Amino acid sequence: MMTTGLPSTKQNILRYLLRQGQATAQQLAQDLNISTQAIRRHLNELDADGLIEYQSVRQGMGRPQHLYQLSTQGSDRLKPQKYSEFAVSFLDTLAETVGEEQVSRVLEKQWQRKAAEYRDFLGKGTLKQRIAKLVELRKEEGYMAELHEVSTKKEQQFVLLEHNCAISEVAESYPSICGHELEMFAEVLPDCIVKRTHWINDGEHRCGYSIQAK
Repeated sequence: MMTTGLPSTKQNILRYLLRQGQATAQQLAQDLNISTQAIRRHLNELDADGLIEYQSVRQGMGRPQHLYQLSTQGSDRLKPQKYSEFAVSFLDTLAETVGEEQVSRVLEKQWQRKAAEYRDFLGKGTLKQRIAKLVELRKEEGYMAELHEVSTKKEQQFVLLEHNCAISEVAESYPSICGHELEMFAEVLPDCIVKRTHWINDGEHRCGYSIQAK
């Protein structure tokens, strides 16, 4: 679980904004089961610390409401502890030494190895059981992952959402990693069609994948 060094209520507010993207004080109070007065106090403190930001929006004839979202600093606070700077530096050095093509091959081999480990962990249960295990595995690796089922009578379909990226700094320098990640999910779930629906690198606040049984 990600820790921020903040009191639990403030941490829950940041996590909520990470999941939802934006929210008003009233929405936060209702969903977190906290008084609006207490929420506003926490929001003011988080704003003063530079962890959130807001914009004023007018709805109807009433007073403008503040719509809160994470600032860059707040988003960084929720990122899992990792050695991204070292990883990027290492890959840069490797590219200078053996060339970018070789780096791409190394990254591809890494994801193939990871896919094999994932398959062993998921086992041979039902599709829902396997995807649920995949979500738990991603959480353990530092991703804020959640699963939604959108199945109909005709087809079984799931949406895997990841509200943060445990390797975001690496992905910014080597975006091919994200392509390998999509390939990895497809290889881990060979009886499914896996498509990317959201991508943090495209400016969205989460990554998402639709998973549909073939």
